[in-house]
Amino acid sequence: MGALKPVLRLFGTLFAVLYCGWLDYYFLHQSGSLKEAENDGLGPTVFGLGIVGLFFLIMLIVQILLVFVSLRSRRSGGDRTTRHNDDDDDGFDPDAVIARYMARQSAEAASNVPSMPTRPEGGGPPRRPGFGRKNK
Repeated sequence: MGALKPVLRLFGTLFAVLYCGWLDYYFLHQSGSLKEAENDGLGPTVFGLGIVGLFFLIMLIVQILLVFVSLRSRRSGGDRTTRHNDDDDDGFDPDAVIARYMARQSAEAASNVPSMPTRPEGGGPPRRPGFGRKNK
């Protein structure tokens, strides 16, 4: 289903371009000219259909380019995420990153040890730290 999705999207966009173009042609053909279409009150409709059709045409061109780029990348050796060579090492070591993170977390935890809460001035039980409503 994954390979069929771009093709369906491509045909859907092509249909939208053809439909907007056909409607534009129909309204202009019914009126006879652009000037007559404006006199009949179809000027904004023809203009809007032209803009929407142009938008869909740009989307169609981008989708065709993306299909060609994906076909070219598959032909040239496959997807980089699935291919893993030791020659393509970019110097990133995930184990070192995790070790640095864990060391930093343990250092911060040791320096942020909460001290015992102080007793309020009334001599009652110590106030619990937290957020939300303040207890008086």
